[in-house]
Amino acid sequence: MYFKPFLATLLAVFPFSAAHIGFAQVVPAAHAGSLPLAIGGGFSAYNVEFQHGTMWGPTLWADYTPGSVPAPLRGIGIEAEVRDIDLGHSSSQPSNLREATAGGGVIYTWRHFRNFHPYGKFLASVGVIDFHFPRSTYDYDSRLVTSVGFGFEYRAHGNIWARVDYEYQDWHHLFGKTLDPQGFTLGASYHFSRNHGHARF
Repeated sequence: MYFKPFLATLLAVFPFSAAHIGFAQVVPAAHAGSLPLAIGGGFSAYNVEFQHGTMWGPTLWADYTPGSVPAPLRGIGIEAEVRDIDLGHSSSQPSNLREATAGGGVIYTWRHFRNFHPYGKFLASVGVIDFHFPRSTYDYDSRLVTSVGFGFEYRAHGNIWARVDYEYQDWHHLFGKTLDPQGFTLGASYHFSRNHGHARF
């Protein structure tokens, strides 16, 4: 019933499974030894849409972007993301309030610049929420969460890229309506690929 065991398992298993997929891929000789995988983490600030107040929490992600695709599809990849917003409750919010998501989807990165990569994404996740209503035992729920987002990465040093990310979530039919948290994430990722991107400039 609780999200933490699921979150811990996902975080433990995903990097190894993603790495296995990356190593198993057959790549051209010019890119041999490069792994089209990036793993990162950051801190998120979200308007959780539950009473009033912005809350905070950690976010982790992994992006797999295959290189052996037709030219029109270059930049298409898969993103896995987990987020746990449970810090910074306001006085009007219940002290146990938490909104956590784990899922994945499609990301498209515009890689025509050497050190600057804007992107857009669409994700589908499992979302869980802890809350409290007075005189009620209903204090937990889970939902399908779909989200759209965009942002950019900027090469900070070598294979390390800083990321600024915005995401708008849609928690379907929760509390008889649609809950739509949104917020920003600041963080950094490490790109394993030696030839990351398709730079023109």
